[in-house]
Amino acid sequence: MNANPLQDKLGRPIRDLRISVTDRCNFRCSYCMPKEVFGDDYAFLPRQELLTFEEIHRLTKLFVSMGVKKIRLTGGEPLMRRGLPELVGKILSVEGVEDIGLTTNGLLLGQHAQPLFDAGLRRLNISLDALEPELFGKLNGRGVESSRILQQIDFAKSVGFDIKVNMVVQKGVNEDEILPMAAYFKERGITLRFIEFMDVGNDNGWSFEKVVTKKQILEKLQTVYELEPVDEDYFGEVAKRYRFKGSEAQVGFITSVSESFCSSCTRARLSSDGKFYTCLFATNGFDIRGLLRGGLNDDELLRAISGVWEGRADRYSDERTEQTAKNRKKIGMSYIGG
Repeated sequence: MNANPLQDKLGRPIRDLRISVTDRCNFRCSYCMPKEVFGDDYAFLPRQELLTFEEIHRLTKLFVSMGVKKIRLTGGEPLMRRGLPELVGKILSVEGVEDIGLTTNGLLLGQHAQPLFDAGLRRLNISLDALEPELFGKLNGRGVESSRILQQIDFAKSVGFDIKVNMVVQKGVNEDEILPMAAYFKERGITLRFIEFMDVGNDNGWSFEKVVTKKQILEKLQTVYELEPVDEDYFGEVAKRYRFKGSEAQVGFITSVSESFCSSCTRARLSSDGKFYTCLFATNGFDIRGLLRGGLNDDELLRAISGVWEGRADRYSDERTEQTAKNRKKIGMSYIGG
């Protein structure tokens, strides 16, 4: 146990580590990897540039010694990285890891859900932005119908996973799906989380006009449902949660735009090629892979990583304007892992 938890310049501890295991994805969602940018000839990272499972295991131990308790595996699409159950086992073997989750588009769960569950993974966040088949096919850029993802969700639930579904809401795109999505997942007792459209990266055409805020989504839900707020479970919990009255089912809101949560952000991010980022909207990362492969010992790595966090003063969502969103060169979401 770390007697002196690491804190940044704003007094925020490090508690959560999001590890991107690949920059590749089988979808081309417009707000993340638009196919106009990520075409068939797009050059993804070669395998030798990715962190190995041994390197991720070693870094997990270092981050846990600094205060990290929760790990989330992301991508790209993490299920495209071979041997993922082995990595889950390695991470869970680290004393001090209290929770591990995985964020996925769900398409490959049929072949991977059971091995991952057997390795000890219990929590999945599955991205789904619409039920309407044609709209969902257009949004994912591959023509994949929502029924295929819904089948995978049912299968993963039958395996035993705790599942949350993430829906990015964009004005004029999928607002009409808010109520059908809420009804569908309420009936199944699965938490649906509405995510405000964010200006992650530089390729998704973001503007304030395209944001549907938590307040607007909540008002739409309240035309049909009575919702009661749920207290947060821990410091730094991102989702603002509500329960359907008379039910255990919940909805959540990720409000990066309308109600910033920078002041309680405890998340660090590790890209698939070993860059350490202290903010989702970062411009530059700290090259840990170079230090790892340069032969530094654990104490030297620990000092380097600690120095980055202690120097952290990121509060982008507090400071966001239309101008900063447009002019700041930010790392892409498919690369940093959302």
